[in-house]
Amino acid sequence: MDNQSSVFDCFVVELPQVHNIAGNITAIENGMNIPFTVKRIYYLYDVPGGQERGAHAHKILHQYIVAASGSFDITLDDGLNRKTVTLNHPNKALYLVPGIWRELSNFSSGAICLVLASEKYDELDYIREYDKFLRLKS
Repeated sequence: MDNQSSVFDCFVVELPQVHNIAGNITAIENGMNIPFTVKRIYYLYDVPGGQERGAHAHKILHQYIVAASGSFDITLDDGLNRKTVTLNHPNKALYLVPGIWRELSNFSSGAICLVLASEKYDELDYIREYDKFLRLKS
């Protein structure tokens, strides 16, 4: 885990959007408009009102997080600083670097959280206890 990672290393990226009278399209392509190779894609949906997701950090995983539909908030924490980002446009992605604690909340009805990840699922990459996260950051 990068102990020097900061919430300021995470930022919203505007993705290319092709307009058409029949609707818009946004493409994310390895080697083109994403700073890592996508090895896993998953999405969260049907999150009940008032529920939160996340509450963990990763040691090596990079992510692009997109509100494919609806909206939600992501609170980022590097052990010293916190910031909350609202995602509500399908052509914007939050670039999330390793070593950042994240909590997802305030899901709108019908929200879909699309995640593009740099690695396949590996439970050993997760830090699921906030106290442990803080110890690793110091």
